[in-house]
Amino acid sequence: MSSYVVGLVIVLYLAVLFVLAYFAEKNPKGKWVSNPYVYTLSLAVYCTAWTYYGSVGIASSSGISFLAVYLGPVIALPLWIVVMRKVIRISKQHKISSIADFISMRYGNNRLLGALVTITCLFAIIPYISLQLKAVSETFSLISTKESYVSTGFFDDSTFYIALLIAVFVAFYGTLSTDTSQHKKGIIATVALESILKLSFFLAIGIYVTFYLFDGTSDVYTQASLQDNLEQLTSFGGLENGFNWLFTICLSFFAIFLLPRQFHVAVVENDNESYLRKAIWLFPLYLLLFNVFVIFIAWAGNISLPETVNHDYYSLLLPLQQNNYGLALLVFIGGFTTVISMIVVSTLALSTMVSNNIVIPYGFIKTLVEGNPEENTKRIKNIRRVAIFLLIIIAYFFYVKFSVQLSLYSIGLISFVIIAQLAPSFFMGLTWRRGTARGAEIGILVGLAIVFYTLFLPIISQVVMPNVKFVEEGLFGYAWLQPTHLFGLDYLTPESNAFLWSISFNTLTFVGFSLRTKGNYRERNYAEMFVNHENYGNLQEGGFIWKGEAYVADIKRLLNRFLGEQPTDRALQIFNKKYNISETEERADARLINFSEKLLTGSIGSASAKILLSSVSKETPISLVEVLNILEESKETKASNKLLIEKSEELSAMARQLKAANEELRIQDKLKDEFLDTVAHELKTPITSIKAASEVLEDEGMPPELRNRFLENISRDTDRLDTLIHNILDLEKLSSNRTDLDISEHNMSKTIHKAIKGVEQIATKKGVKIKFPDKKQVLAAYDEDRILQVLTNLLSNSLKFTEPHKGRIKILLKDLGKEVLVAVQDNGRGIPDEDKDYIFEKFYQSKNQNIKKPQGSGLGLAICKKIVESHKGTIAVDKEFAKGTQLIFTIPKGL
Repeated sequence: MSSYVVGLVIVLYLAVLFVLAYFAEKNPKGKWVSNPYVYTLSLAVYCTAWTYYGSVGIASSSGISFLAVYLGPVIALPLWIVVMRKVIRISKQHKISSIADFISMRYGNNRLLGALVTITCLFAIIPYISLQLKAVSETFSLISTKESYVSTGFFDDSTFYIALLIAVFVAFYGTLSTDTSQHKKGIIATVALESILKLSFFLAIGIYVTFYLFDGTSDVYTQASLQDNLEQLTSFGGLENGFNWLFTICLSFFAIFLLPRQFHVAVVENDNESYLRKAIWLFPLYLLLFNVFVIFIAWAGNISLPETVNHDYYSLLLPLQQNNYGLALLVFIGGFTTVISMIVVSTLALSTMVSNNIVIPYGFIKTLVEGNPEENTKRIKNIRRVAIFLLIIIAYFFYVKFSVQLSLYSIGLISFVIIAQLAPSFFMGLTWRRGTARGAEIGILVGLAIVFYTLFLPIISQVVMPNVKFVEEGLFGYAWLQPTHLFGLDYLTPESNAFLWSISFNTLTFVGFSLRTKGNYRERNYAEMFVNHENYGNLQEGGFIWKGEAYVADIKRLLNRFLGEQPTDRALQIFNKKYNISETEERADARLINFSEKLLTGSIGSASAKILLSSVSKETPISLVEVLNILEESKETKASNKLLIEKSEELSAMARQLKAANEELRIQDKLKDEFLDTVAHELKTPITSIKAASEVLEDEGMPPELRNRFLENISRDTDRLDTLIHNILDLEKLSSNRTDLDISEHNMSKTIHKAIKGVEQIATKKGVKIKFPDKKQVLAAYDEDRILQVLTNLLSNSLKFTEPHKGRIKILLKDLGKEVLVAVQDNGRGIPDEDKDYIFEKFYQSKNQNIKKPQGSGLGLAICKKIVESHKGTIAVDKEFAKGTQLIFTIPKGL
């Protein structure tokens, strides 16, 4: 394939990334940009060219040992719910934007420690970036020509220009704002897209190799079993090699926390802590998918390709061998995406660290103090842009000089070993308050010295001094001082050897010097806030200890130089309102110092922010005892505030309860009035009718037939009046529990039959059928007269609600073990949904009766409820019953 075509594809791909980043920055809060899936996919920046190409290379020669690099993150991710959530909360609270700022702030905003962490990251990541450039260069050569590509200088090296294009992309979208704690949505969106592409293309080549070039996984295995080294490729390698597995897992465990790019995407770019719950299972799934076909591609390459080719590029060479240039181009693009995402995020994070922890605090503080906001913004952005270009150019020259001696896998592990030197100061800093900046600095230096001796010195000596034999013979001729087999552990790989001794001496030095030296009050202050974050997290500025003399006007002028006048005024207004501070206050307290330090930290880093604020304030040293006392007072204040809040919430709850009770009393009072009105109305109606009929009967000349009709009316109204009075008295007795129940054991089936007989004549006259299919005997203890009253009332209601000659009533009886259930169904018009909660209230009458004027006293169902409840049972309307009405009551079998 023509190199011009490949170059054009690269340029077009980068153009797509520019466009995607532009739209993502334009709509940073869109659902396609801010969600847990984009966050999880951005974590896949962990999968670099090492994953895409190097894993296949190591699997082809060392078998399944490549998996150790992925087991570390899988083990680490469940801990993110505890550890990473804590790191995110601390970082958001203090506007931390890099791993260097985080460690520096933990140890009292120590400027030297911040610079040392930055230098450590540079040593770790520059070789890592060179690894990516090496992969781009070699794969570009493979896909564009059949012969090895050898450049005569960097001006005719395509890799150099690709590196420059990447630098332009990072410099443009990575420096849109001076506040590095702000999210870079454009870059994260491109990283998420690249994570999808590289996984998709790697799965495509895996499927192609396994199921097209071979007849499935079993066929690959069968042919691989004919190779001499199959047993080596499918075993762990015994106990001694198990230590190499263990140390590699530890390296990758630390890397997922400490690599600058991982800290950036996991912490700085985190929008919501809840994203972690999705990431802890989705990211391991992503790693699993990425590694499904690695071993099969490696075996296929061993079977189909000559031993002389670079095993790292089996995934590209296999389709090229079949002249499948389309798939080969997709594989190349997938590899290129891994390079782009890693270099972009790494250079973005490193440029921030270089500017905030080296360039500004050690060279530009005075210049920035004297500048105006526009000039300072421009200077800070330019510093980061220059840093981005320098980092990539240095990585390019490292690739040119040293990459020939190293594989993708070895370069990656070397970077992991170096970055692991931050582990003691990072992890122990989160859990051990005695750790000091001096201990962290010396520990990291000792660890780096051992890494240099055991890893870098052999590499450098091969290039610079190939005749020097101390690598094989050991320093001063002592075999136990051989760099690659220190202290005689010859079964460890060089990387495992370097990690074991460097991390061991690093940790011992850190602990030893921390115990021997006491940190200053600021270190102890931040140690308490980091270790016991749950106690001090909500204190915010109140957890920061500071004593001295400072003036609001001086701090305001300083903030104006970096933030601008309007943002500064707005920030101070929010601060004053939050803490109820007068705008005429002249002196600054610890809260304002800490608040201002956070504002500056986002732009220039924590160390530089501390230096700048020191220039406009006079700080008084505080003893450690005072620090602890102040912190304890802060905790007590917080506890008191929490107690007051709880009491306030309790009082509010009581007030709500009183209000609800008062409302209930008001409703009950209203119901009482309505009850009395209704009773008066119901009593007055028949009395009025009786009185009128009586007056008419005084006429002696009235015909006998008419006289008898009026007498019948009087008799009917008298019965109605008697029933009403009886029901009112009955309900009153039931409500006040003054009714004695005649409880004895009865057969519910017989009681139901009695109730049916009682209304049978009315049902026959109306043409309504009553069906009771249950013939079984169900015994229960109850007052039969009262339950008969309930059943009769329910059946009467059903008869009243059903249409003549079409109505159907069905009674169901169920034995529920400890209870008896009776249900009365009808196919009438049913009860309106809005009335179903009120049908058991006094004087309720359904709106759906089939007669023009409602009949009955409206007390029937209310009496039923009281009777059932007096039996310790329940009665209710079935709200799910759709074909009419179903009323259900249950009573226990024994009282």
